[in-house]
Amino acid sequence: MRRRQFIALLGGAAAAWPLVVSAQQPALPLIGIMHAASAAPNGYIVDAILQGLNTAGLVDGQNVAVEFHWAEGNYDRLPAMAENLVRRHVAVIFACGGAAPALAAKAATPTIPIIFVSGDDPVQSGLVRSLNEPGGNVTGVVFFNSALAAKRIEILHELLPSASVIAYLVNPNGPNAAQETNDVLTAASKLGLTIHVLDASTEREIDETQTKLSQLHASALLTQADPFLGGQRARIIALAARNALPVFGSIPEYVNEGAVISYSTSNRDAYRQASIYVARVLKGESPANLPVTQPTKFELTINLNAAKALGLTVPPSLIARADEVIE
Repeated sequence: MRRRQFIALLGGAAAAWPLVVSAQQPALPLIGIMHAASAAPNGYIVDAILQGLNTAGLVDGQNVAVEFHWAEGNYDRLPAMAENLVRRHVAVIFACGGAAPALAAKAATPTIPIIFVSGDDPVQSGLVRSLNEPGGNVTGVVFFNSALAAKRIEILHELLPSASVIAYLVNPNGPNAAQETNDVLTAASKLGLTIHVLDASTEREIDETQTKLSQLHASALLTQADPFLGGQRARIIALAARNALPVFGSIPEYVNEGAVISYSTSNRDAYRQASIYVARVLKGESPANLPVTQPTKFELTINLNAAKALGLTVPPSLIARADEVIE
């Protein structure tokens, strides 16, 4: 190509550039979602969030952009994850799976709105000033899992009235591990139950509890309400099955995969509630003026097939109170 032809072609292309730029659509507001656990076992959370946004009139790819970022149980990844979202100037950070993602987000930005879903007390952890008046740039939905821990012990005692030894699987790296464990131990002591705490913060450590479980002669395996452990529920249930132990899960999804029983707030309902808060913030409301909400729906779920396979008879009183019974 001759020099004159090249210059003419370049000039023509340069003249077209402003037209191309002016035709581009404005960037959609970006919602950056941080979750402490892994994506694979938590598809129901993705569905609940997208449904909540849709209910509020927000559709991914149409009037908003939604990105999911998963820490896969490695809490040390969360600060960098939050800082990356801040650098990208997201419109809202949606922090899920305990206090850790929300605390990482709060440390990264004092201005970008942060909506959390957590089982930890947000006042005690320093996320908000109070439940009714959060202040600052953070608000959300809280489960108060520690309060549910004592109720799970009571239900477990009703399911297995002759049991005296219970194994309790805990992720020691979880921010609410100490408080929830203390509540479990306190509730168990009132009922004359012995609790053996098994720590596991990795897949390998979960597998390593196999030997301990076989030595404890426990009557059941209770799981802490922790995002990492919840994401490992299939592994945990398989581990318990090798020891012929019924599993008491912290979320209904445990029961759907073979645990005998679970008692919890409705995760799906909580994530939908939080998604509506995300929408309200995008429409101009301040997190400081949105009270931290608590789910009002609690779910007792029982898997009679799993109980039968272990030779357990579930008391009719529990079945009558169950929100869902799998037969």
